[in-house]
Amino acid sequence: MLKDLFRKQKKYATIPSEQAKKDIPEGIMQKCPQCGDIGFVKELEKNLKVCKKCGYHFSMSAPERIRMIVDEGRFFEFDSGLTSGDPLSFPNYAKKLEADREKTKLNEAVVTGEGTVGGFPAVIGVMDSRFRMGSMGSVVGEKIARAAHRAATKKYPFILFSASGGARMQEGVLSLMQMAKTSAALEKMHRERVLFVSVLTNPTTGGVSASFSSLGDINIAEPQALIGFAGRRVIEQTVRQKLPEDFQTAEFLLKHGQLDQVVHRSELRETLIKILDLHSGRVNDGNR
Repeated sequence: MLKDLFRKQKKYATIPSEQAKKDIPEGIMQKCPQCGDIGFVKELEKNLKVCKKCGYHFSMSAPERIRMIVDEGRFFEFDSGLTSGDPLSFPNYAKKLEADREKTKLNEAVVTGEGTVGGFPAVIGVMDSRFRMGSMGSVVGEKIARAAHRAATKKYPFILFSASGGARMQEGVLSLMQMAKTSAALEKMHRERVLFVSVLTNPTTGGVSASFSSLGDINIAEPQALIGFAGRRVIEQTVRQKLPEDFQTAEFLLKHGQLDQVVHRSELRETLIKILDLHSGRVNDGNR
């Protein structure tokens, strides 16, 4: 013990590297990609995954979105057992699907079902960008089309949250066919005069933005959501012009008439309840 007391102290200190300073413990802290603010994940979740400093809307998983919008315990899932095949024998596609199923605990990139929002019954679909970047393959298109048919039959409004990188290239033309199939299903809803509310979140691009996500009777988006078909660089090279800085943002599309409203996430549930109330033809029972 005496020897330890008189032991020479080191004359140097370890300084963490710049990379170590940037590293954030996984699952504990979250860095905002827009303003760089670092906060606790639990605090971010309490704030509906919106940065308190700059208002950036982080992506939400399908289960998180359903918990946020649907009345507690009032959601019944459709077609949960549908899974994608590998029609083109695309290299490693089956393995990637299995990895995403394991990671997300979902069978596909969209969850559809029936529930109530503020006491109003609705058919609900939520895309999940964690699964193959929310890409639209044959199963995604089939689930959305089936949900639309159920909404038309039951005369329930259909609320669909989009979050997608577009059509799924690993399924080739079968994924592109989903654009027509989902659009035809929504046309049936239109003929039956059933309300379709499309909620576009960050990002909604490619064949999804070019089909069902833009066909809502009411089109809503979250703030600063990226919405468009082709990428900025491709468009600039094609038209040979510099595009505005806010091009393909929700605010840009609202200004140019493609959206009806941009709604902050904290106000989204109440906004949807008001829309359902206006189209219900009955008095709201106050169950919110």
